[in-house]
Amino acid sequence: MSTATIIRTAQSAGIATVAAVILCTPVVALAQTSASPRAVQAPVRQKPAPQPPATQAQSAPTPTTQGSATSKTPDSDDVVARVGGTNVSADDLRAYVAALGAREQEALARDQALLSQTVRLLLANRLVLQEVVAKKWDQQPNVTAQLERMREGALVELYLQSVSAPPANFPSEEDLQKVYEANRSALLAPRQYELAQIFVAAPKDADKATGDKAKQSLDEIVRKLKAPGADFAAIAGADNGGNDGGNLGWVAESQIRPEIRTQVMGLAKNAVSEPIRLDDGWHILKLIDTKAAYTPTLAEVHDQLAQQVRAERATVLRRAYLAELLKQHPPVLNELALSSLFDNSRK
Repeated sequence: MSTATIIRTAQSAGIATVAAVILCTPVVALAQTSASPRAVQAPVRQKPAPQPPATQAQSAPTPTTQGSATSKTPDSDDVVARVGGTNVSADDLRAYVAALGAREQEALARDQALLSQTVRLLLANRLVLQEVVAKKWDQQPNVTAQLERMREGALVELYLQSVSAPPANFPSEEDLQKVYEANRSALLAPRQYELAQIFVAAPKDADKATGDKAKQSLDEIVRKLKAPGADFAAIAGADNGGNDGGNLGWVAESQIRPEIRTQVMGLAKNAVSEPIRLDDGWHILKLIDTKAAYTPTLAEVHDQLAQQVRAERATVLRRAYLAELLKQHPPVLNELALSSLFDNSRK
């Protein structure tokens, strides 16, 4: 059963654009950093299975390199995974991870399940490549043309990244301090609530028999909760499948649905709400603890802030490089040919 409906879905965006004095670009509102309360997304009571990072565009495959999954033998000590005759070695995995962004690398380092899924994805890709080569599918004219376009795009992107990379020592600690001070208000972490929940599924469009059965279950749970010495966690575990006593963890005030928020804000610590009716069923909340809104220190957001400042500077440098390149080599467009391009394609 789902508890997603009590929490509004929120997307954590990291730290957004920062001080113009450092980046030469306008400042926009900062999103919450990792020091902010974690964004609780549906479903709340179960951590969703992590998704592997998106694979990057492959260069045009060649039969001489893609016919074999790896140069390592099946008995090689550094083979970390194998399916059929296809292997992924430790070097393969290191090379793949090295090509990812810093945040994706950190996520893989922290999450063993995500790393396992990434290896599975690599194995699947190897199997597909073997099939591609065996069928000579990559030699079809339309495929080779598309691969060449992808190769050109990848080369351009990699080159632009190299010419727009900020110096290794950027930003300085002084720069970061200025950015932090200029954006303190945007870094404010909202009030947080540690909540536990008992959920009784009862969709509003359910038939009468289903609704009556759910109401009976709800009444029984309420009776247990009102008994002297009632243990909310035990009751939640018994009625919700033993899911950590119904604990939802820490939830930011802004992420809680309004009809739930008003009830939670009125609760004392360790108090339990009356049943709250939502479209999916009945929700009973317990307020375990509360954290007041606060502004994280520079130390807490240092790394995320540095990453964002570097990303913003790289964007500025990229735009400047392209502008100068076009200035040195002004493009000449045949406007007449362009205007008739799509007209001719429709004939």
